[in-house]
Amino acid sequence: MTSAERRQKILMHIRQNGAGKVDDFVETFNVSAVTIRHDLNLLEKEGCVFRCYGGATLNPNFAFDQPLHRKGQINRDQKNCIAKMAAALVKDGEAIILDSGTTIAKMPQYLTKQQQLVVMTNALNTAYQLSGYDNIDLHVVGGNLRRSSCSLTGHQGETQVRAYLFDKLFLGVDGFDLEAGVTTPDQHEAQINRAMCDVSRQIIAVTDSSKFGRKSFCMIRAASQIDTLITDSQIPEETLSALKALGVEVMIADNTDC
Repeated sequence: MTSAERRQKILMHIRQNGAGKVDDFVETFNVSAVTIRHDLNLLEKEGCVFRCYGGATLNPNFAFDQPLHRKGQINRDQKNCIAKMAAALVKDGEAIILDSGTTIAKMPQYLTKQQQLVVMTNALNTAYQLSGYDNIDLHVVGGNLRRSSCSLTGHQGETQVRAYLFDKLFLGVDGFDLEAGVTTPDQHEAQINRAMCDVSRQIIAVTDSSKFGRKSFCMIRAASQIDTLITDSQIPEETLSALKALGVEVMIADNTDC
């Protein structure tokens, strides 16, 4: 387990329980108290938690809105496999939307063989990767920069998105909960994501399993409104069964295929 993955698990524990103790984390991760205190200090510096005597408590305003560089370090292998499977669904001549997110940002490397694609994205990092692809007619959504996700949002972008019709939307996920659906902590991100859903024939949610059970106050789509979910094998069994019962196609990316 990397230090980034350990801090993610520490944060998830604190989110679920409201607080966490240094001694408990020492026992769980088999590392020193100095290491855990360093982890908690870094999480506090980034705004995730508040340090207190013997541990830390959750900063609820940061729970789901982590910087892109931090999210990109978590479950990198799984995200790469999920991105490869997602890209394989794209057919020659299709018009697609690539939402923001660290998993979707790995898709461009697998879109070199498809021909005559039209791709719209609101993610600056994804747009930069696609800018050198001669096989892609690239459209970049304008708007205001959301730095934590390197994405552009706002009324201008929503109007631009609604002027078109797309075959597929690859939707990034901050939180995926059976009751709350696909959610994000940013209301402007949610608004442009809803516009993307409205103009797409097929909605494909793309996420690693760390996002299940997480929710925020801005809903993008109910779980039943997703056509396809691409994730890894660590999806909780009850979540998998419930989604299938809702009629959602669930595709599992296997690390052995990457």
